[in-house]
Amino acid sequence: MSRSVWIVEDDHALGWVLERALLGAGFDVSLFRRADEAMLALGESAPAVIVADLRLPGESGLSLLGHAPAGQPAPPVIVMTAQSDLDSAISAYGAGAFEYLPKPFDLDELIALVEKAIGQGRDSEAGQESAPTAPELLGEAPAMQQVFRAIGRLSRSDMSVLITGESGTGKELIARALHRHSPRAGRPLIALNTAAIPPDLLEAELFGHEKGAFTGADQARPGRFEQANGGTLFLDEIGDMPMALQTRLLRVLAEGEFFRIGGHESRRVDVRILAATHRDLEQEVAAGRFREDLYHRLNVIHLHVPALRDRREDIPDLARHFLAAAASELNTVRKRLEPDAMERLIRHNWPGNVRELENTCRWLTVMTPGQDIGIGDLPESLRQTGTSSDEADWTRALSRWLDQRLGQGESNLWQAASEQLERTLIERALAYSQNHRQQAAAALGIGRNTLSRKLAKLDPGPDSAGSDDRD
Repeated sequence: MSRSVWIVEDDHALGWVLERALLGAGFDVSLFRRADEAMLALGESAPAVIVADLRLPGESGLSLLGHAPAGQPAPPVIVMTAQSDLDSAISAYGAGAFEYLPKPFDLDELIALVEKAIGQGRDSEAGQESAPTAPELLGEAPAMQQVFRAIGRLSRSDMSVLITGESGTGKELIARALHRHSPRAGRPLIALNTAAIPPDLLEAELFGHEKGAFTGADQARPGRFEQANGGTLFLDEIGDMPMALQTRLLRVLAEGEFFRIGGHESRRVDVRILAATHRDLEQEVAAGRFREDLYHRLNVIHLHVPALRDRREDIPDLARHFLAAAASELNTVRKRLEPDAMERLIRHNWPGNVRELENTCRWLTVMTPGQDIGIGDLPESLRQTGTSSDEADWTRALSRWLDQRLGQGESNLWQAASEQLERTLIERALAYSQNHRQQAAAALGIGRNTLSRKLAKLDPGPDSAGSDDRD
């Protein structure tokens, strides 16, 4: 691959410094003082990369963008400028610059950018990649394969399905796949996020209203149940539905009919219900925040969508898919993840799950100079992963435990959590040391007598005194 670099810089001193630096890094360098001089040379040959000042006598450095000899791809242009303001950056990127480099800059930074621009291989074929054919769902992990099999088994069924999983795992995609592969596929799929609508408006959204039913109801309006008649109604975040509406919903599911707000005519509908939530509905039932009879009515079939951290083997395929989709959407070259960057994505815990990965791939498509994405191109949160995935997992589990207990109005949580933590630490340390108390105490960073006292406190029965006490 050619390593020729053209510098277009009217400042003689800076031009000389840049030329020396790039020559020292092994590039073939040509120096121009004006954009029109470089433009004339571009009629005959093109370098691998152009490094041009934004402000030049006559034409600006942006005038070099997109120019090349007939039949050859235009070289990437790195734009330098002392005007490090928003307008300059927008002008450079908007015109298609490879990168915008405000002065003063580090020469090593410039050399790295030139290397990246050359490695990009910006050829016409790469710039015209066709949009990827989007699969319905991606996943080779066993947990996702189990979900796929369930969708297949339900393809001839009208059963209600409860879809659970953390936010961002793709519960709505699962619901759409269930509808698409069902006897109702030719009928409407109506989706409603019950948590996104104020409680005083949610009833009208679900069941509709008659003209004059309340202030502002200047005409009758059907609700989501009527819109979904014959098809599927997907109720997202069902765990956030107010208790009063849960009662109305249960009646509709049991009897298949309802009244609009302000109406006196019973309306009958034939609707399949798919519901989704990130909450633990069994615990919500136990806490009195969700009707048990509605829970059993919805939970005919239960599908759990795994968190992305529990299906890390799917991250490479998902990342490649989202990068391809973002490139197609933004009409730009498809970016590629270098092995070390991909490894960092696989190790990340993804608290926002698949949605977070998709947004990250969009960010990388816009913000990464060049086609290849290295660790240095990743967002700060991914570059500096200070917490191991195991540590993040158990602290997140502890947070969920606390949220559940606090939500149920429990007290004395400090003591309960502390006792369980101590018990777990001691039991695992003893198991690891094969019941050797001295070694277990050393591993935990406490004295052997302290360990013995804690054991007696946690298990005051007769067996504790007679347990193996090897030194």
